[in-house]
Amino acid sequence: MHAPVVAETLRDRGSDVTAVADSSGLRAMTDEELFVYAAAQGRRIVTENINDFRRLLLRAGESGMSTAGLLFTSSRTFPRTRRNPGPLIDALDAWLAAPGAADRPPEDWLGLG
Repeated sequence: MHAPVVAETLRDRGSDVTAVADSSGLRAMTDEELFVYAAAQGRRIVTENINDFRRLLLRAGESGMSTAGLLFTSSRTFPRTRRNPGPLIDALDAWLAAPGAADRPPEDWLGLG
């Protein structure tokens, strides 16, 4: 959902992140396939697609499956623009660097620091 430069900059800052847009295999996946993949990899999905991914999280939780973590963003808070991805990058960087980031609940919201 977000420009590959977001993941690229975060990797340059030392975070282990990937962008769906950087991989034809990931781009070809449905939301459900991506959710299962992220869960298997122990990753969290950053997305604005609240309805679809929250439903997948709830369904996985009800069935006892392992779940990918979700980090929801808002286009109002972080407008998707290639000209200024800085605020989103900085907020994600702060979220990743915060103590206990790995222990956060499966559903979280990204806000301005």
